[in-house]
Amino acid sequence: MYILKQLLSVHLTLVCLFTLLCFSCRLSDKKDERVPEVSVYKDVSFIQESHVAYQIGKNPADNEVRSITVDRDQNIWIATASGVFCKKSGVGEWESILTGENSGPAYAVTLCENNDILMGTWDGLYRFKDNKIIREQGVNPPVSVICTDKSDDYALGPYGIWRYVENKWSRLDYPIARTVRDAKTDSNGNLWIATNVGLYRCKDGKTKLFQEVTDLLSCFAQTVSFDPEGNIWTGVLGGVSIRNDKELIRNLTDQEGIPSAHVNCIRQSPDGMMWVGTNVGVVRYAKDGSHSLRFSKRWLTNNKVNSIAFDKEGNAWIGTADGVSEIKRGRMTLEDKKNNFYSQLMKKHMRDPWTCGFLRLDVAGDTASWRNSDDDNDGEYTGGYLAMESFRYSVTKDEDARIKARKAFEFLKYLQTVTGTEGFFARSIVPRDWAAVNDPNRTYTPQEVADHLVKDPRFKPVETRWRESKDGKWLWKGDTSTDEMDGHMMAYFFYYELAANQEEKALIRDHVKKIIDRLIETKYNLLDIDGTPTHWAIWAPDQLNRDPEWASERSINSFELLTYLKFAGHLTGDDKYEKEYRRLIDKEGYLENVSHLNQKNPAWQIYFDRTLEGYLFPILLRYETDPKLKTFYNQLIEEWMSNQPEGENLINNLMYTFATGKVVNMRQTIDFLRDSPLDLMDWPIDHTLREDVHIVRSPILEEVQISELPPASERATVRWDKNPWAAKQGDLKMIREPVFWLWPYWMSRYQKIIQ
Repeated sequence: MYILKQLLSVHLTLVCLFTLLCFSCRLSDKKDERVPEVSVYKDVSFIQESHVAYQIGKNPADNEVRSITVDRDQNIWIATASGVFCKKSGVGEWESILTGENSGPAYAVTLCENNDILMGTWDGLYRFKDNKIIREQGVNPPVSVICTDKSDDYALGPYGIWRYVENKWSRLDYPIARTVRDAKTDSNGNLWIATNVGLYRCKDGKTKLFQEVTDLLSCFAQTVSFDPEGNIWTGVLGGVSIRNDKELIRNLTDQEGIPSAHVNCIRQSPDGMMWVGTNVGVVRYAKDGSHSLRFSKRWLTNNKVNSIAFDKEGNAWIGTADGVSEIKRGRMTLEDKKNNFYSQLMKKHMRDPWTCGFLRLDVAGDTASWRNSDDDNDGEYTGGYLAMESFRYSVTKDEDARIKARKAFEFLKYLQTVTGTEGFFARSIVPRDWAAVNDPNRTYTPQEVADHLVKDPRFKPVETRWRESKDGKWLWKGDTSTDEMDGHMMAYFFYYELAANQEEKALIRDHVKKIIDRLIETKYNLLDIDGTPTHWAIWAPDQLNRDPEWASERSINSFELLTYLKFAGHLTGDDKYEKEYRRLIDKEGYLENVSHLNQKNPAWQIYFDRTLEGYLFPILLRYETDPKLKTFYNQLIEEWMSNQPEGENLINNLMYTFATGKVVNMRQTIDFLRDSPLDLMDWPIDHTLREDVHIVRSPILEEVQISELPPASERATVRWDKNPWAAKQGDLKMIREPVFWLWPYWMSRYQKIIQ
């Protein structure tokens, strides 16, 4: 006890001071415009965006969209490298408009004030009027830019500028560069033209060129538009220059969220936001200065955005280098979103015998090719599902939730039964007739074993990964890891506390007792069916305290084992677990090990560990009764939470609240729940393409990450054990299960964070 007293007196004092400083900074400095500073979030409707992708044709030139517009009947018109196409409202197919000898490259499509459509192509200017195509006379091809307003229409190209007056096109004599890229008129009758040598203002036969760095960020101007205040936004090489008629107001560069130096188009949306299309997606600027990015296949058919238009509902139609993307806007509440995700979960993601998991796509990106799949962490992830159903039952008292929680528990319990042992449990089970599994059985040559041992002296060559169950119905996977044990114990804790009836509590007690008794018998190493420890499930003092190869796991594995013993002791009331718990603290220094939980060597930091630690804190803090140890664990969780100032992990936010009763990072939690896309495809996200973030080695030294935490809509589909700062994320052959959203939603409901 002397070691414990000394540890507590010194360590707790330092931790307390550190924690108070960190928390005061975090709580006072963090601001967010999207969620108000309130203690309870009232579930009101918000804008939920979604993406619909369109391919125009099989020819790549068909899909290279250069210009897009929406007519008053909500038909979508596009100019592509192969011609002009139209998609009628409510129809998915695209119709070629100019055929035969008129087919060829097109550059511009624009809606006129009278609802005519003007089309600029390689061989001239065309008008679609009263369902007829009319070739306009008097304009020299090619026509690359069309500009319309309430009184005038303009056609521009390498050979000049033409204005439509009194039903005919007249050439204007403005001496400008021939590299015309875009044009717009303002309320004063000025014609603004973006070219490769600068921005021109033309009126009454006079021309002024804005070209110097005092006028524009650079002279390579590609697009021009106006914001709600009438300021001129010019997209140039390097970013966006915002000016009025007289002077430059400010520039937007990568420092202000422009993701690429190549800005291709700018348009104002009906709600007054400015949409800036670049080579790395489209970034939207709100009136309050905030911005959001839409890039990757999650939101766009291609990151290179060439043109943007809006329909009367405010949906954005985006022409890219490889098709058209519709970013739809709809209103929903978190309750609506919960129903949507739960429906997807039940329809596809629950497989026999009630395993929760992701879907594997046989053809990358083809959602119709989905099939259920297995995962090394099926036990842990189904544990998250069991916790979610337990919270749902506690909030609603819906018997459906309790029944489903029982089914998830029976699956986790069967993972132990199927092994034929008294306490060892499998990672996963799959039907015996599955044609394929991930990570199948294999053999190792002596040379391969030697190579693995040089890299990792702890390596265990597991050749028989899958075994057949005694009844012949299932294949089960061994070599179970520590994270599986953490996920199981966390799930049993919440099921026991929130949803289980007395009969079910007895089943939980007996099941946990079997697992922990076997762990004690095997001296705290999880023995597989072959009688040797699994690769990762090591908690024994001989390894953690006396084998230098296990130093990296010393603090977290000590924390895990103390939690397991405390949990078993509370459930069973058997004093032997408390005696072992105390022996490990007093004789083996496990509390000293745990005291370093939040100060691991940078080389040993793993993001997954943060989530595993979050799983276990509520158990220790709920069941520990010793005042000094309770104080120690309370200070430990405060320090742990202060090390996550971005509040990026909703499960950790809410586990902390469950354990301490204190709400933290509420804005981050609600923002994530609102901002998460409904699409569960694990779209690949490559942040290294962006110029508005930096590549860093933080918070995890061994991983390549970006300097800013991306919001939910800019990440791959989440699992809470994955690093959200990762520079490259996602898997195009995977559809994630929506427990990542439903679990924190029901925890927030339980904790009355969401009203």
